[in-house]
Amino acid sequence: MIARLAGLALLVLLAASRTTGEGTERPLDRLKHIIVIYQENWSFDSLFGKFPGADGLAKAGANVSQVDKEGRPYTTLPPSLDNTKRPPVPDARIPASLPVAPFDLAPYVPANQTAGNPIHRFYQQQYQINGGKMDGFVAWGGVGGLVMSYYDATQLPLGRLAQEYVLADNFFHAAFGGSLLNHLWLVCACTPAWPEAPADLRAELDARGRLVKDGDVSPDGYIINTAFTVNTPHPAQISDPRHLVPSLTLPTIGDRLSAAGVSWAWYAGGWNDALAGRPHRIFQYHHQPFAYFATYADGTAAKGRHLKDEEDFLRDLRDGRLPAVAFVKPLGPDNEHPGYADLLSGQEHVAALVRAVMASRHWADAAIIITYDENGGRWDHVPPPRADRWGPGTRVPTVVVSPHARRRFVDHTRYDTTSILKLIGARFNLPPLGSRDAAADGLLNAFDLGR
Repeated sequence: MIARLAGLALLVLLAASRTTGEGTERPLDRLKHIIVIYQENWSFDSLFGKFPGADGLAKAGANVSQVDKEGRPYTTLPPSLDNTKRPPVPDARIPASLPVAPFDLAPYVPANQTAGNPIHRFYQQQYQINGGKMDGFVAWGGVGGLVMSYYDATQLPLGRLAQEYVLADNFFHAAFGGSLLNHLWLVCACTPAWPEAPADLRAELDARGRLVKDGDVSPDGYIINTAFTVNTPHPAQISDPRHLVPSLTLPTIGDRLSAAGVSWAWYAGGWNDALAGRPHRIFQYHHQPFAYFATYADGTAAKGRHLKDEEDFLRDLRDGRLPAVAFVKPLGPDNEHPGYADLLSGQEHVAALVRAVMASRHWADAAIIITYDENGGRWDHVPPPRADRWGPGTRVPTVVVSPHARRRFVDHTRYDTTSILKLIGARFNLPPLGSRDAAADGLLNAFDLGR
């Protein structure tokens, strides 16, 4: 009954948000600027499992159990591995033979240090989820017991924002696997086909559909893991042009916004240096999804107009020129990605970006959505819903910060990455990009627009 009433309230708010006549302002029109800050690789439980009022670790129940690749239960956690070393070695900072349960990583690895980087690829994540049992993370994570570790982010910078504004505790990343596919889903709600992909990039499955050889492209020619665009920038060491993804022609949220005359930009840390051929050591080429599309290919006016550096975001804030929709992708050291970045630096960077928005003339009509591209292979206890062959994947933390957001609120509404597209589409009257964003809940319950 409560769920039906909540759904009815959302329908009423949506109806109230429709224009009833020329010049009539809808409640949703109060959001003049939607800003998306896209961080890296943490599950909900691994950061907010201890957050008061959230569906966290206390509700995990039997979903903490883990089994090996043959389905045999672990009796203790295997050693946590540091796979930034070659070959991976046990992380001497973390005790071996811990109980099979989530464990606090902070006493062993403070949040300003780095640890291993769990596997977060398309097929492996499905084995980790294991039909909703959530018991395959240790077996398929590649870092032993580390996948069961967490930080209590309640008092970290993002947690402090969540305490003041909205924490969504039922938000799933859109697609199984890693960064590239989920960045693509953020901008096109799609898994692009690459039918000409060479055989050596394709995964192989056996007759039962189990993975025999991993690859960046599915056997039937869809991009599912990390492949790089033919456009600049891409890694210099890729010398075989057959291994570069041709420019994609699917529609993106950028195309929808441009067609409607709505200003927008993708702001990436280190972008200008990467374009100039001097990329930061951990600039992530596959975190730049618009560069994969023909509309923003090398030599196009749209590339220069819409793909910018994070410094331009700060300048546009200061100068009062922020576009209506802004995506912000921090540089590697600031994106929280385990293995090459520490958690605390990334959260401090996000908090600094939020403070910059708050100090600008745009704050009064801004909505900031801070979320994570995917779970980074870390365990979470909530089984994701199943929409199609692509996902959604595991829960990730999402925080909504705005003068128009509800205050001190944990939002239990089910969302996924395409909910961001739904919100943008609803605000600017855009057609959906696909069936997933068309059906998604558009984050309206996080706001106080109709109250």
